[in-house]
Amino acid sequence: MLTMAYIGNGKSTNRYHLPFALKAEHVKVKTIYSRHENSDWDKIPGVNYTTNLEDIWNDPEIQLVAICLPNSLHFKFAKLSLENGKNTLVEKPFTETAQEARELFELAKSKNLIVQCYQNRRYDSDFLTAQKVIESGVIGELLEVEMHYDYFRPEVPENSTELSAAGSYLYGHGCHTIDQVLSYFGDPDSVHYDVRQLLGPNRMNDYFDLDFYYSKIKVSVKSSYFRIKSRPSFVLYGKKGMFIKHEKDRQEEHLKLFYMPTNPDFGIDTPDHYGTVTYVDANGLYHEEKVISEIGDYSRIYEGLYETIINGKDKLVKDEETIRQLEILEEGLQKINA
Repeated sequence: MLTMAYIGNGKSTNRYHLPFALKAEHVKVKTIYSRHENSDWDKIPGVNYTTNLEDIWNDPEIQLVAICLPNSLHFKFAKLSLENGKNTLVEKPFTETAQEARELFELAKSKNLIVQCYQNRRYDSDFLTAQKVIESGVIGELLEVEMHYDYFRPEVPENSTELSAAGSYLYGHGCHTIDQVLSYFGDPDSVHYDVRQLLGPNRMNDYFDLDFYYSKIKVSVKSSYFRIKSRPSFVLYGKKGMFIKHEKDRQEEHLKLFYMPTNPDFGIDTPDHYGTVTYVDANGLYHEEKVISEIGDYSRIYEGLYETIINGKDKLVKDEETIRQLEILEEGLQKINA
């Protein structure tokens, strides 16, 4: 059994972590820390809620601590957790700089601990389905990938005065899709950046369009707060055909409705959410078919942590992937409106 604690008792912990940690067969949530006793979230029976960090540091049963705090506090509290001898899971974006990430990985190594970023979006249904289509070979040799992560929330950039790296749109949302790119395609040969403040200078970053180049393949990651109709989640182009998936993974949609992973149909696409593959076969015949979606499951991150910490298996999220992602995020912000 992997026994763990959380630092932070807000939306991140309660919506995006606890439902999946509690689902994981080999994980026990023992303690949750918050600065304040009052919370908008219901307490979980059997879990110790505390306002004293020493309750975590001094508990030898706690093997893993998850940091679910504002982005600007990730480095500080991850370092504190490691210094107190705890394996550590950090919400994304992992840190504000690649150098901070390197420092945490070196500290963990010196203490024979692990520190890892919570890249749960590797287990999005749409991403897993896109991989299935690529590997099936039905669209032929892959040439181009488009990935979109859109919102229509103009009030967010219109009302924001946030100018920090940690609070930027690129950091907050690019950390999902950039990790997907790096985890599947690896380190690109080059990256082209188009990162903007659509509302003008001295406003928050609210748009990005990054192109990753891999020999013959181009992978584009695009995101905006101003899309009243979202673009497709994934579009794949190959030599023999294409695949388009309009709908995103539904786990977040269900979580927002408090429809939990304990439900057998949690996060699962229905036929109207399926993507479509269009291709020409070896006989020159045209096909257009629905593709049954793969099932996404964020609890796989926790299952992976159990295997790493208890059984010594390799980390699901490699250190070099996290460092490279942060290098890309840093470079992207340097190119705003350039």
